[in-house]
Amino acid sequence: MESTITKHERNLSAIIHASTFSKFVVPFGNFIIPLVLWTANKNEYEFVDYNGKQALNFQISLLLYSVILAAISIPFFIGFFPDIFDFGLFGFDRLNNYNNFSIQLNPDNFHFGSWLIPLSLAGLVQAALFLLNVVYSILATIKTNEGHYFEYPLSIKFIK
Repeated sequence: MESTITKHERNLSAIIHASTFSKFVVPFGNFIIPLVLWTANKNEYEFVDYNGKQALNFQISLLLYSVILAAISIPFFIGFFPDIFDFGLFGFDRLNNYNNFSIQLNPDNFHFGSWLIPLSLAGLVQAALFLLNVVYSILATIKTNEGHYFEYPLSIKFIK
């Protein structure tokens, strides 16, 4: 079946996959540009329809994974600064005493050891998601330009 795919279909599918890198230039470009290209051509070409769905599903899945990871990480980040909302920590409770103004940070209030491990793990997972996005988007661009059907790993089928 790969031999019946025209060069135009292969190029258009490769552009859809490569356009996910537009997120580095345009906010949410990794969703907008592939969506526009896919919706404009999905009824004409079956190969483009398949690849547009794959690219969008992968980008939506990565966004979902990043949001979940951020939601899990927020309590750990707030735990870094347990007394951040206590204005006495920075000496702001004595602002009316201008002659003795001082900012005193107590290192005992910062518990870096207990919170650093979960945050660093979250950062490593986020970096792995970024690398996964870059590597598989490049691989998908190359494979679809050769006329192969490409399926992303860890992709949830939002668009069927």
